[in-house]
Amino acid sequence: MTDRLPTATLRLGLPSGSLQNATIDLFGRAGYHVSLQDRSVFPRIDDDQLSAVLFRAQEISRYVVDDIVDCGLTGYDWIVENGNEKDVVEICELSYSRASANPVRWVLAVPEESAIREPKDFEGKIIATELVSTTRRYFAGRAIKVTVEFSWGTTEIKARLLDGIVESTETGSSLRANNLRIVDTLLTSTTRFVSSKKAWDVLWKREKMENMAMLLRGAIDARAKVGLKMNVPETASPKSSPFCPPKRVHGESPGRSAVGRRGSDPRRTPGTGIDPALKRAGATGIITYPLNKVIA
Repeated sequence: MTDRLPTATLRLGLPSGSLQNATIDLFGRAGYHVSLQDRSVFPRIDDDQLSAVLFRAQEISRYVVDDIVDCGLTGYDWIVENGNEKDVVEICELSYSRASANPVRWVLAVPEESAIREPKDFEGKIIATELVSTTRRYFAGRAIKVTVEFSWGTTEIKARLLDGIVESTETGSSLRANNLRIVDTLLTSTTRFVSSKKAWDVLWKREKMENMAMLLRGAIDARAKVGLKMNVPETASPKSSPFCPPKRVHGESPGRSAVGRRGSDPRRTPGTGIDPALKRAGATGIITYPLNKVIA
Protein backbone atom coordinates (compact mmCIF):
# COMPACT_ATOMS: atom_id res chain seq x y z
CA MET A 1 0.00 0.00 0.00
CA THR A 2 2.78 2.46 0.86
CA ASP A 3 4.40 1.94 -2.56
CA ARG A 4 1.48 3.82 -4.08
CA LEU A 5 1.88 6.82 -1.75
CA PRO A 6 5.03 8.82 -2.58
CA THR A 7 7.09 9.63 0.49
CA ALA A 8 7.77 13.10 -0.96
CA THR A 9 4.11 13.98 -0.45
CA LEU A 10 1.96 14.43 2.63
CA ARG A 11 0.21 11.05 2.84
CA LEU A 12 -3.39 11.45 3.91
CA GLY A 13 -5.78 8.75 5.10
CA LEU A 14 -9.46 9.44 4.37
CA PRO A 15 -12.35 7.41 5.79
CA SER A 16 -14.23 5.10 3.47
CA GLY A 17 -17.74 3.85 4.05
CA SER A 18 -20.38 6.00 5.72
CA LEU A 19 -18.11 9.05 6.15
CA GLN A 20 -16.64 8.97 2.65
CA ASN A 21 -19.10 11.19 0.80
CA ALA A 22 -19.36 13.70 3.65
CA THR A 23 -15.56 13.92 3.81
CA ILE A 24 -15.11 14.45 0.07
CA ASP A 25 -17.83 17.12 0.16
CA LEU A 26 -16.10 18.84 3.09
CA PHE A 27 -12.77 18.89 1.25
CA GLY A 28 -14.51 20.32 -1.81
CA ARG A 29 -15.98 23.19 0.21
CA ALA A 30 -12.54 23.77 1.76
CA GLY A 31 -11.09 24.29 -1.72
CA TYR A 32 -9.65 20.86 -2.53
CA HIS A 33 -10.93 19.05 -5.60
CA VAL A 34 -11.07 15.33 -4.77
CA SER A 35 -11.88 12.81 -7.50
CA LEU A 36 -12.26 9.07 -7.17
CA GLN A 37 -12.58 6.48 -9.91
CA ASP A 38 -14.88 3.49 -9.44
CA ARG A 39 -13.46 0.89 -7.05
CA SER A 40 -10.24 2.83 -6.56
CA VAL A 41 -9.00 3.44 -3.02
CA PHE A 42 -6.64 6.20 -4.11
CA PRO A 43 -8.48 9.54 -4.46
CA ARG A 44 -6.81 12.21 -6.52
CA ILE A 45 -6.44 15.69 -5.01
CA ASP A 46 -5.52 18.78 -7.03
CA ASP A 47 -2.42 19.41 -4.92
CA ASP A 48 0.91 17.89 -5.95
CA GLN A 49 2.07 17.80 -2.34
CA LEU A 50 -0.86 15.61 -1.24
CA SER A 51 -1.50 11.91 -1.82
CA ALA A 52 -4.47 10.11 -0.33
CA VAL A 53 -5.81 6.63 0.34
CA LEU A 54 -9.16 5.39 1.64
CA PHE A 55 -9.23 3.22 4.75
CA ARG A 56 -11.97 2.20 7.13
CA ALA A 57 -12.21 4.83 9.86
CA GLN A 58 -11.60 2.04 12.39
CA GLU A 59 -8.07 1.53 10.99
CA ILE A 60 -6.82 5.04 10.31
CA SER A 61 -5.33 5.92 13.72
CA ARG A 62 -3.38 2.64 13.68
CA TYR A 63 -2.03 3.36 10.21
CA VAL A 64 -1.03 6.87 11.31
CA VAL A 65 0.86 5.43 14.28
CA ASP A 66 2.49 2.78 12.05
CA ASP A 67 3.59 5.51 9.56
CA ILE A 68 1.62 4.01 6.68
CA VAL A 69 0.10 7.49 6.29
CA ASP A 70 1.27 10.80 7.78
CA CYS A 71 -2.14 11.98 8.87
CA GLY A 72 -5.81 11.15 8.57
CA LEU A 73 -9.41 11.85 9.49
CA THR A 74 -11.06 9.39 11.85
CA GLY A 75 -13.49 9.29 14.72
CA TYR A 76 -12.37 9.90 18.27
CA ASP A 77 -14.17 6.65 19.12
CA TRP A 78 -11.74 4.61 16.99
CA ILE A 79 -8.73 6.44 18.39
CA VAL A 80 -9.92 5.40 21.86
CA GLU A 81 -10.81 1.88 20.74
CA ASN A 82 -7.32 1.40 19.28
CA GLY A 83 -5.67 2.88 22.37
CA ASN A 84 -3.93 5.56 20.29
CA GLU A 85 -4.85 8.69 22.26
CA LYS A 86 -1.22 9.27 23.34
CA ASP A 87 0.35 8.00 20.12
CA VAL A 88 -1.06 10.58 17.68
CA VAL A 89 -1.01 14.37 17.46
CA GLU A 90 -4.56 15.73 17.36
CA ILE A 91 -4.47 18.66 14.95
CA CYS A 92 -8.11 19.66 15.25
CA GLU A 93 -11.66 18.51 15.88
CA LEU A 94 -14.01 18.54 12.88
CA SER A 95 -17.67 18.51 13.84
CA TYR A 96 -19.23 16.74 10.89
CA SER A 97 -20.56 13.23 10.47
CA ARG A 98 -22.38 10.95 8.04
CA ALA A 99 -25.94 12.13 8.73
CA SER A 100 -25.82 15.36 10.70
CA ALA A 101 -23.64 17.78 12.62
CA ASN A 102 -24.39 15.89 15.82
CA PRO A 103 -21.62 14.03 17.63
CA VAL A 104 -21.77 10.25 17.53
CA ARG A 105 -22.75 8.60 20.82
CA TRP A 106 -21.91 5.03 21.69
CA VAL A 107 -24.73 3.87 23.91
CA LEU A 108 -25.53 0.81 25.97
CA ALA A 109 -29.00 -0.26 24.90
CA VAL A 110 -31.57 -2.97 25.61
CA PRO A 111 -35.06 -3.80 24.32
CA GLU A 112 -37.81 -1.63 25.78
CA GLU A 113 -39.26 -4.68 27.55
CA SER A 114 -35.95 -5.67 29.20
CA ALA A 115 -35.74 -5.78 32.99
CA ILE A 116 -32.26 -4.21 32.81
CA ARG A 117 -32.34 -0.61 34.08
CA GLU A 118 -28.73 0.25 34.93
CA PRO A 119 -25.22 -1.02 34.09
CA LYS A 120 -24.91 -3.24 37.19
CA ASP A 121 -27.88 -5.28 35.93
CA PHE A 122 -25.62 -6.62 33.15
CA GLU A 123 -23.62 -8.76 35.60
CA GLY A 124 -23.06 -12.13 33.90
CA LYS A 125 -24.79 -10.98 30.69
CA ILE A 126 -23.66 -10.99 27.03
CA ILE A 127 -23.26 -7.78 25.02
CA ALA A 128 -22.65 -7.38 21.27
CA THR A 129 -20.72 -4.43 19.85
CA GLU A 130 -18.11 -3.32 17.35
CA LEU A 131 -16.48 -1.24 20.08
CA VAL A 132 -15.18 -4.25 22.01
CA SER A 133 -12.15 -2.87 23.90
CA THR A 134 -13.91 0.30 25.01
CA THR A 135 -16.93 -1.68 26.20
CA ARG A 136 -14.73 -4.09 28.16
CA ARG A 137 -12.93 -1.16 29.82
CA TYR A 138 -16.27 0.46 30.67
CA PHE A 139 -17.53 -2.59 32.57
CA ALA A 140 -14.13 -3.44 34.08
CA GLY A 141 -13.99 0.07 35.53
CA ARG A 142 -17.27 -0.64 37.31
CA ALA A 143 -16.22 -4.15 38.43
CA ILE A 144 -19.09 -5.67 36.44
CA LYS A 145 -18.35 -9.04 34.83
CA VAL A 146 -19.82 -9.36 31.34
CA THR A 147 -19.07 -11.16 28.09
CA VAL A 148 -18.46 -8.78 25.19
CA GLU A 149 -18.79 -10.22 21.69
CA PHE A 150 -17.70 -8.55 18.47
CA SER A 151 -20.60 -7.69 16.16
CA TRP A 152 -20.10 -7.71 12.40
CA GLY A 153 -23.17 -5.56 11.82
CA THR A 154 -26.95 -5.41 12.27
CA THR A 155 -26.17 -4.95 15.95
CA GLU A 156 -29.66 -3.67 16.81
CA ILE A 157 -31.11 -7.12 16.06
CA LYS A 158 -28.73 -8.73 18.56
CA ALA A 159 -30.17 -6.74 21.45
CA ARG A 160 -32.96 -9.33 21.53
CA LEU A 161 -30.81 -12.33 20.68
CA LEU A 162 -28.36 -11.57 23.50
CA ASP A 163 -28.79 -9.28 26.54
CA GLY A 164 -27.85 -5.89 25.17
CA ILE A 165 -25.71 -3.97 22.72
CA VAL A 166 -23.31 -1.05 22.57
CA GLU A 167 -24.06 0.80 19.35
CA SER A 168 -23.37 4.18 17.78
CA THR A 169 -26.13 6.70 17.17
CA GLU A 170 -26.39 10.28 15.96
CA THR A 171 -30.11 10.93 16.17
CA GLY A 172 -31.41 7.85 18.00
CA SER A 173 -33.84 7.10 15.17
CA SER A 174 -32.52 3.59 14.51
CA LEU A 175 -32.76 2.69 18.19
CA ARG A 176 -36.32 3.97 18.39
CA ALA A 177 -37.26 2.12 15.20
CA ASN A 178 -36.05 -1.11 16.82
CA ASN A 179 -37.79 -0.37 20.14
CA LEU A 180 -34.53 -0.11 22.05
CA ARG A 181 -33.92 1.85 25.24
CA ILE A 182 -30.65 3.58 26.18
CA VAL A 183 -29.22 2.54 29.56
CA ASP A 184 -26.05 4.65 29.48
CA THR A 185 -23.67 6.52 27.16
CA LEU A 186 -20.13 5.11 27.02
CA LEU A 187 -18.49 7.61 24.69
CA THR A 188 -19.23 10.74 22.67
CA SER A 189 -17.23 11.10 19.48
CA THR A 190 -16.53 13.59 16.70
CA THR A 191 -14.20 13.41 13.71
CA ARG A 192 -10.58 14.26 14.45
CA PHE A 193 -7.74 15.22 12.13
CA VAL A 194 -4.64 13.49 13.51
CA SER A 195 -0.98 13.22 12.58
CA SER A 196 1.85 10.88 13.39
CA LYS A 197 4.48 12.36 15.68
CA LYS A 198 7.10 11.70 13.02
CA ALA A 199 5.24 13.69 10.35
CA TRP A 200 4.44 16.47 12.82
CA ASP A 201 8.16 17.03 13.33
CA VAL A 202 8.69 17.69 9.61
CA LEU A 203 8.24 21.45 9.21
CA TRP A 204 6.68 21.53 5.72
CA LYS A 205 4.31 18.69 6.57
CA ARG A 206 3.21 20.39 9.79
CA GLU A 207 2.54 23.64 7.93
CA LYS A 208 0.60 21.72 5.27
CA MET A 209 -1.52 19.99 7.91
CA GLU A 210 -2.15 23.22 9.82
CA ASN A 211 -3.27 24.92 6.59
CA MET A 212 -5.56 22.01 5.79
CA ALA A 213 -7.06 22.12 9.29
CA MET A 214 -7.73 25.86 8.93
CA LEU A 215 -9.54 25.39 5.62
CA LEU A 216 -11.55 22.38 6.78
CA ARG A 217 -12.70 24.18 9.94
CA GLY A 218 -13.55 27.21 7.83
CA ALA A 219 -15.75 25.03 5.61
CA ILE A 220 -17.53 23.62 8.66
CA ASP A 221 -18.04 27.07 10.19
CA ALA A 222 -19.62 28.27 6.93
CA ARG A 223 -22.32 25.58 6.86
CA ALA A 224 -24.99 27.55 8.72
CA LYS A 225 -24.13 30.99 7.34
CA VAL A 226 -24.75 32.99 4.19
CA GLY A 227 -23.32 36.18 2.80
CA LEU A 228 -25.70 39.13 2.48
CA LYS A 229 -25.30 42.21 0.28
CA MET A 230 -27.69 45.10 -0.31
CA ASN A 231 -27.93 48.80 -0.99
CA VAL A 232 -29.25 50.84 1.93
CA PRO A 233 -30.05 54.51 2.50
CA GLU A 234 -27.05 56.30 4.00
CA THR A 235 -29.44 57.89 6.49
CA ALA A 236 -30.48 54.50 7.91
CA SER A 237 -29.83 54.29 11.64
CA PRO A 238 -28.21 50.98 12.68
CA LYS A 239 -30.06 51.15 16.01
CA SER A 240 -33.49 51.39 14.44
CA SER A 241 -33.10 49.29 11.28
CA PRO A 242 -32.35 45.68 10.37
CA PHE A 243 -29.04 46.80 8.79
CA CYS A 244 -27.11 46.24 12.03
CA PRO A 245 -24.13 46.04 12.14
CA PRO A 246 -23.47 47.11 8.54
CA LYS A 247 -20.10 47.30 6.85
CA ARG A 248 -20.23 49.99 4.22
CA VAL A 249 -18.37 48.84 1.14
CA HIS A 250 -18.76 51.61 -1.43
CA GLY A 251 -21.27 54.10 -2.71
CA GLU A 252 -23.68 52.69 -5.29
CA SER A 253 -25.66 55.84 -6.02
CA PRO A 254 -26.19 59.24 -4.43
CA GLY A 255 -27.58 58.84 -0.95
CA ARG A 256 -27.12 55.06 -0.87
CA SER A 257 -24.30 52.73 0.19
CA ALA A 258 -23.60 49.09 -0.51
CA VAL A 259 -23.58 47.02 2.65
CA GLY A 260 -21.98 43.62 3.08
CA ARG A 261 -22.13 41.25 6.03
CA ARG A 262 -22.31 37.60 6.89
CA GLY A 263 -24.43 35.87 9.45
CA SER A 264 -26.63 32.92 10.28
CA ASP A 265 -28.39 31.51 7.27
CA PRO A 266 -31.88 33.08 7.24
CA ARG A 267 -33.12 30.02 5.37
CA ARG A 268 -32.33 27.93 8.47
CA THR A 269 -34.41 30.17 10.74
CA PRO A 270 -38.07 29.55 9.86
CA GLY A 271 -40.33 32.58 9.99
CA THR A 272 -37.67 35.31 10.17
CA GLY A 273 -38.64 36.81 6.80
CA ILE A 274 -35.37 38.75 6.74
CA ASP A 275 -35.44 39.67 3.04
CA PRO A 276 -38.95 41.22 3.13
CA ALA A 277 -38.01 43.08 6.34
CA LEU A 278 -34.91 44.52 4.68
CA LYS A 279 -36.89 45.52 1.60
CA ARG A 280 -39.56 47.26 3.69
CA ALA A 281 -36.81 49.11 5.56
CA GLY A 282 -35.58 50.60 2.32
CA ALA A 283 -32.91 48.17 1.09
CA THR A 284 -32.56 47.43 -2.62
CA GLY A 285 -30.47 44.95 -4.59
CA ILE A 286 -30.65 42.36 -1.79
CA ILE A 287 -28.40 39.37 -2.52
CA THR A 288 -27.85 36.30 -0.35
CA TYR A 289 -25.22 33.74 -1.31
CA PRO A 290 -23.75 30.57 0.21
CA LEU A 291 -20.34 30.63 1.83
CA ASN A 292 -17.77 27.87 1.30
CA LYS A 293 -15.45 28.92 4.11
CA VAL A 294 -15.51 31.29 7.06
CA ILE A 295 -12.06 31.73 8.61
CA ALA A 296 -12.08 33.83 11.74
